[in-house]
Amino acid sequence: MNTAFSLAPLFRSSIGFDRFNDLFETALRAEPTAYPPYNVEKHSADDYRIVIAAAGLQDGDLDIQVERDVLTITGGRREKSAESVQYLHQGIAQRAFKLSFRLADHIEIKGASLQNGLLNVDLVRRVPEEAKPRRVAINTEATAPRANVVTLDKEAA
Repeated sequence: MNTAFSLAPLFRSSIGFDRFNDLFETALRAEPTAYPPYNVEKHSADDYRIVIAAAGLQDGDLDIQVERDVLTITGGRREKSAESVQYLHQGIAQRAFKLSFRLADHIEIKGASLQNGLLNVDLVRRVPEEAKPRRVAINTEATAPRANVVTLDKEAA
């Protein structure tokens, strides 16, 4: 069953949120990624971390790039083992993968580390002063300027 619905009613009273409509539509079309498993963690109001299970991979097997507010993490075993191994059971997947995350405005990559088979990508939100909310003063003059009213004198007519 294909259910199509529009998010247009959500955006009728908003200005400048066109990207969110595209983001929601992309999310609805995308298939969930099962490999590799990952977590997205929020550590404080402005600090985030993406943790990816990268079992058996080394830092040279992973690549992290940011382009146009999209964080892309690719990985896969680059070197084959010289020794021939016959697996009786192979449960550790070492296939290539590509994960993409759309970053919100003002999100920057702080760094990345690989520890105990987990790739940690640290993110921070740094909002510039000009983008922070500011109060707008309201002019409260007691008398508003009036338009010039022309009156005709009966004698001048």
